[in-house]
Amino acid sequence: MPYLGPPSYATPPRWGFPALAWRWPTSVPGVANDEPVAVERVRGRARLAVSALWMQAVVAVLAAGAEVWRYVLLVDSRSTALSRATVDLSDTLVVSGAVLAIAAGALSIMLTLWWLALARRAAADLAGYAPPRPDWHLLPGLVVPGVNLVMPGAVVAELEHAVLRRPVAERPRPTRLVRWWWAAVVVGGLLFAATVLWGFRAGVQAQADGVLLHAATNLAAGVVAVLTALVVARLSSLIAPIDPASVRLMRVVRVDGAPEPPLRAVRQTGAKR
Repeated sequence: MPYLGPPSYATPPRWGFPALAWRWPTSVPGVANDEPVAVERVRGRARLAVSALWMQAVVAVLAAGAEVWRYVLLVDSRSTALSRATVDLSDTLVVSGAVLAIAAGALSIMLTLWWLALARRAAADLAGYAPPRPDWHLLPGLVVPGVNLVMPGAVVAELEHAVLRRPVAERPRPTRLVRWWWAAVVVGGLLFAATVLWGFRAGVQAQADGVLLHAATNLAAGVVAVLTALVVARLSSLIAPIDPASVRLMRVVRVDGAPEPPLRAVRQTGAKR
């Protein structure tokens, strides 16, 4: 079409820029925003999970100490009578420790799974291949008895395999830290199952042995929490090696040895500006 001049309108056009102050492009719908990618958000979720896991470890050790003290009182009660205040204090510590251990364990499990879902996605982006099992396999693998002793270790080994950028066709070979963590999970699960089954036995000696089993289970839970915190911290550091908050902004203060810039830009002959 031939050029017919600038556009003209019989009436003022109904389109135009909105009567708003300047806004950053991130606030406009449909424009890519500056939300951190999965790799950058892994560290934030890892900090929450690690904090909850260390809290669970402390609570589990305190609960184990309360169970050990109860066992000492049971041994002392065979030869001497115990005061009512001592028995009430022991019961309070045991019950409080159990409730806090359950609450801290539930919180740490939820935060760890929240981190795991994002870490698997970030590791898949870095490695270039999808995880071998979908996310919906994780929850049944933690709930079904027997399977929950095998599935966590397999999932973490696969995650570590992807984080280390190993080939997809290669079989995952977990590192020593992951193997120790997996063994602690298995031992802790077996101790928990033995403690639950032992609670159905009757008799004074069975109750005393049950106190020791409770103490051992709490200690195992503390060990699992500590090893889990170490695994989460290590895998997160491999996924996101550099923390953006720790990077200092640098500016040019002085340039040595550079030629002096011209005072006036050189323009070609005939240039309008």
